[in-house]
Amino acid sequence: MTGTTIAAVRGRRVWDSRGRPTVEADIVLANGARGRAIAPAGASTGSGEAVDRRDGGPAFGGLDVTGAVAAVSGEIAGALKGRDALDQAGIDGALIALDGSGNLGRLGGNAVVATSMAVLHAAAAASGKPLWRHLAGDRNVRIPLPEIQIFGGGAHAAGRVDVQDFMVMCPAADSFCEALDWTAEIYRAAGALMKSAGKLQGVADEGGFWPAFSSNEEALDTLVRAIEAAGFRPGDEVAISLDIAASEFGRNGVYKLALDERELDSAGMIALLGRWLDNYPIVSIEDPLAEDDAEGFVAFTAAHGGRCQVIGDDYLVTNAGRVAAAARDKALNAVLIKPNQSGTVTGTRAALDAGKAAGFGTIVSARSGETEDVTIAHLAVGWDSGQFKVGSFSRSERMAKWNECLRIEEELGTEAVFAGWSALPAGARRGRGR
Repeated sequence: MTGTTIAAVRGRRVWDSRGRPTVEADIVLANGARGRAIAPAGASTGSGEAVDRRDGGPAFGGLDVTGAVAAVSGEIAGALKGRDALDQAGIDGALIALDGSGNLGRLGGNAVVATSMAVLHAAAAASGKPLWRHLAGDRNVRIPLPEIQIFGGGAHAAGRVDVQDFMVMCPAADSFCEALDWTAEIYRAAGALMKSAGKLQGVADEGGFWPAFSSNEEALDTLVRAIEAAGFRPGDEVAISLDIAASEFGRNGVYKLALDERELDSAGMIALLGRWLDNYPIVSIEDPLAEDDAEGFVAFTAAHGGRCQVIGDDYLVTNAGRVAAAARDKALNAVLIKPNQSGTVTGTRAALDAGKAAGFGTIVSARSGETEDVTIAHLAVGWDSGQFKVGSFSRSERMAKWNECLRIEEELGTEAVFAGWSALPAGARRGRGR
């Protein structure tokens, strides 16, 4: 037995940002080092991602996780005790084999990802290093460019607008700290504009303002106005990023835009987004087509990938094989990275590495059901993802992650390098020669 041998594994039920049960895992090593992590949960989910284990039945709308928690403290603990926490790949492989379902649905993707991330934290604690440094080793890293929601729609806001996220990015900022400063002013300006228009009606799941708009374009117009009201130049200093989350309203090549009261085919959806790219300072679009519309993704990227970042989320579900196939097919030029989609740290890293190998933009992302867990902030820095997306500029489960990146930037001091424009694929830099 070595000091980094796993001595104890414990699961517990905790609560996420929507007041729903989720799984927390604790790992204790023989040398006393400890690791802890919490599984997030998504509302807009891809069909190919790891499956959470929920109890069903009357308690908490069927969403209780006592079975998943029991799996952590029982089967998973039995399989991991005595293993070396430094062998992340071996442990993750053992977890996948123990589950045996192919989608982690037997033990629960929530049980497995919480355990996998807790092992990573324990290994970092044993090394005496912050998690981001444990991950980075001797490699140079950048502080990621934040992608921050101002208006939340889609599945995060009861479908009030079709587009799920209206976000800003501040690639012209000189630091992560300054990017947050700029975003804070834009968020305040957006709230003031909505209040003056009588449309301030609270916030959506990820903390963005509830989208009380009559059309998707009105949200875009208001966002541009908010950027200007905050004193910034849209498209130069501050740009717009959208998560269309088209799988929520598109299937079999048909897209039903409820707010705009129209139905489009794939070509029509591509043309609509093309007009938005023409008219607004948009540099990034996530899931512009539904996950079952592979030909649509290829067509969209062929038409617009030279001028914006095209991100796959539901289409790729943090799967290295899917990322490699998308690169081969020229279906995308960026990948969203969500640990709970993969279910393990090792699988998550493989998907990010596949994206980098393809020359893709890589964006580490939170989920709509989040907690105080800040693991992904360390992944974004330690793996040098270049971009980071955790929701809006309100609610503590979001701010905990932004604030953790501030601390890491401060810790790096004069060695800190902010990703800025360099995080985006060349075409998304909008011809500025950066």
